[in-house]
Formats: sequence, structure tokens, C-alpha cells
Amino acid sequence: MTSEPTKISKKRKFINEGLFHAEVDSFFINHIAKLGYSGCRITTTPTRTNIWIQTTSPDKVAGDKGRKLRELTLLLQNRFNFPDGKVELYTQRVEHQFKKACYSAMRQIMDSGAKGCEIVVSGKLRGQRAKAMKFRDGYMLKTGTPSIEHVTKAVRHIKLKQGVLGVRVSIMLPYDPEEKKGGVTKRQPDSIHVFPPKDEVDAQTTEDNQN
Repeated sequence: MTSEPTKISKKRKFINEGLFHAEVDSFFINHIAKLGYSGCRITTTPTRTNIWIQTTSPDKVAGDKGRKLRELTLLLQNRFNFPDGKVELYTQRVEHQFKKACYSAMRQIMDSGAKGCEIVVSGKLRGQRAKAMKFRDGYMLKTGTPSIEHVTKAVRHIKLKQGVLGVRVSIMLPYDPEEKKGGVTKRQPDSIHVFPPKDEVDAQTTEDNQN
């Protein structure tokens, strides 16, 4: 008897794809965030995985004669165990200027130590119909008292010829007991701090006293 191939449920497949996309996005953030990186798009075929790097500076991401892009491909292969020739990277320019401004502002906020950031731009962004676009990064609380204590928000309106644009920015502040980074002095109620075992602490203290 021949065993039937293992079937993966659609739910598990979507979860695995989402986790992979998040890991790839985090990889690019660590390597090319300062080169205008704004996201990625991934498509898979039976023979290869294609990844489009969305950026405001495609030439900088590609590097001289594509050297930077080849380096990223090798790093990605080693990071996710891709066989040679099974992953291909492309660059894609972010066309709309307001997207460039939003991604730039979000990167600056996260680099300043914020735990999370969300920017929502609403209004007539492209055509005659109003719509909203969201830009997110990091961790963001939405409900309960912690969302009031740990999240700061601001709303501004911009008057343009085609109408009014609304911009809402939400920033998840970091834990800052010494009040030096502009964070909050109160921990989140769901945060867990693991202390080392007491015997290890005592042994380390004894060893330090002997030295």
C-alpha cells in the first residue's frame, strides 16, 4: 500500500505564509531599513519564490550592478535554507509620495524606541472616492485601560484642492521607569518579568565577593 501525501489545511497554510512574510519583512527591516524599505510582496511557484522589495530607492537597494541585491539574496538563502536558484529578489519603487512620507515617519518613530506605531491617512488619496490607508509596525494595544495609558495619539487635517486629508498617528510608548526616553513608568498588566533562580543569584554574589 502506498501512503497518501500529507494534506495541509488552508488555515495552517495561511498561518505559515503569514509567519514567513513577517520573518522576511523583519529581515529586510534589519538590513535595508535606512535605504527606504517600505514592505515586501511574496509570490511562490512550484519551482521558485519571488520577492519584490518595495522601496523609495530601488537603485540603492540594488547597489552597483546589482551587487547589494545579490548579497541580500545569499543572506536570505542562508537565513531560510533556500536551495540555490530557488529564491529571486526584485525591487519595486513606491510610487505615491504620501506613502514615502508615512513610511519615513514610521521608521523614525520606531528608531526612537517606540514599541509600535500606526499611521492612518484617510480622504481622497487617488481618485474621487475617499478611502483610508493604514501603515503599521511593531506592537499596538487597541482596547482596555492599557491602550489609554500606554498609547499616545494625535490627529491632524490637511486641506488640499481635492478635499481634506485626515492623518491619525498612534504610538505605543516603551516602558521607561527613569523617564529618560519619553515612555511610561507603569508596566503593562500582561508583561512578564522572569527573575533568575535564587541559588544562582546567591552563587554569583558569593563568587563576586570572593574576587
